[in-house]
Amino acid sequence: MKLYYKPGACSLASHIVLHKLAIPFTLDRTDTAKGLTEHGQQYADINPKGYVPALEVKPGVVITENTAILEYLADIKPEAKLAPAQGTLERVRLREWLSFLSSELHKCFSPFFSGTTLDGDARKLALQKLARRVDYLEQHLAHTSPYLLGEQMSVADIYAFVILSWAKYIGVSLEQWPNVQAFCQLFNADPNVEQALIAEGLLKQEA
Repeated sequence: MKLYYKPGACSLASHIVLHKLAIPFTLDRTDTAKGLTEHGQQYADINPKGYVPALEVKPGVVITENTAILEYLADIKPEAKLAPAQGTLERVRLREWLSFLSSELHKCFSPFFSGTTLDGDARKLALQKLARRVDYLEQHLAHTSPYLLGEQMSVADIYAFVILSWAKYIGVSLEQWPNVQAFCQLFNADPNVEQALIAEGLLKQEA
């Protein structure tokens, strides 16, 4: 498998899952602004949508969309229990969370990474929208901790962690949400997360 990624983007979630499942894979860093992979390929030939992640599962077969990739990977090794069994209510709950994370929480960070300056009332409004989504996570985790579905980690948790890690880049502290902060700390101590961060150049490897 080959994962097309951008350092620190939502593709990091798929990267972490690949490590957790010990699935052999290679990485291809992608410059979405230039539309080129690190090996000089036109990224539009791989994913016409132009954004990451994209997962090449075999030559010529590519899966796009983060949530689809996460479910696909989880189902390769169901014994790891990163996704509940197909056809169960629990699996529906997983998809419910993946949809919320993708369409609501992830989207709330988009204005901060749009490439245009966000200040004044525009920044205030964007922060208010983001806070409402994190408030919902905080309240939910108060009843289901440590993870979104309860005791068992899922791919939704890994995606949530990646999104929440962007808070530091926009000057938002998670201290005001203690349950969310504790949730993120679980992943900060995960060796699979560390491996992925080092591979993406986001964390220095200790000598």
